[in-house]
Amino acid sequence: MLLVLLCVGISAACLFLFVLELAPNRSPGVSQRLTELQALNPTSPSILSRRRRHERTEKIKSVVQAFGESVLERSGEPPSALRLRLIQAGYPAASAVPMYLGTRILLPAGLGLGALTLLPLMGFKAIGIMLGVVYFVAMGYVVPSLHLRMRTKRRQKEMQKALPDALDMLVVSVEAGLGLNQALVRVAEEIHRLSPVLSEQLALVNLEIRAGTAREEALKNLGERTGLGDITSLVGMLIQTERFGTSVAQALRTHADTMRTKRRQRAEEAAAKTTIKLIFPLVFCVFPAMFVVILGPAVIQIIQALKGFGA
Repeated sequence: MLLVLLCVGISAACLFLFVLELAPNRSPGVSQRLTELQALNPTSPSILSRRRRHERTEKIKSVVQAFGESVLERSGEPPSALRLRLIQAGYPAASAVPMYLGTRILLPAGLGLGALTLLPLMGFKAIGIMLGVVYFVAMGYVVPSLHLRMRTKRRQKEMQKALPDALDMLVVSVEAGLGLNQALVRVAEEIHRLSPVLSEQLALVNLEIRAGTAREEALKNLGERTGLGDITSLVGMLIQTERFGTSVAQALRTHADTMRTKRRQRAEEAAAKTTIKLIFPLVFCVFPAMFVVILGPAVIQIIQALKGFGA
């Protein structure tokens, strides 16, 4: 039992550290405000402790990043598929790839050495030590990939829920006379409260176009960054509409109707699955309690009757 609790606690700690390692830097406005506050009283104990924590974090990041960069240099070509996975998970920084590679190599090694050192001190035998080391090494190797997968799915689910509403606003904006670029900017501003992720991705499309990227290429980049099938189909529709010169408003309206239909079908599918999902709680939680309440008195009476009969 103690080993299980220890494994769960260390797993949660490793996951937290991995999230901390890949967390994006704070915005310039927040950094400037913190600098101003620190300038008022730079010798405050809280400010000094915060600075020390920040320095330690930066040192750890620099070590992990340096190790990851050495791994990249030995591999030769930068892993484009890994880079795309990190972008889809919300880590667009250039340092995300070496940080991920360094974490995925150093974390299993650190956990394995820690388990090899601590488990003998806790009184575990050789078999327990071996199993513990194998568990922690495997956990350190799997946790980063699992975290990326879960974060990517969470972001895609958020965008998928907000996409029909964003398409409706896009249709209204285009029909009101705005161009597609201005409509994307307007939708990105309005959809921020509902889905900050989708708002950020739409804003990036406009920034790429303003930087000189062709609209077709910028839209393709949107589909690759998100990795969502609905957005990929939307991008394909917009590209075909631009190539053939058809009405963008009509195409968007048809696509928006399709998205609303798909969202309703997903809701109906989720509602239909609830019946099957309720079987396990009913069988393992509700039915035993009902059997105890219903059959309990009868079983007690039968036992008492059998005792009286035996006497």
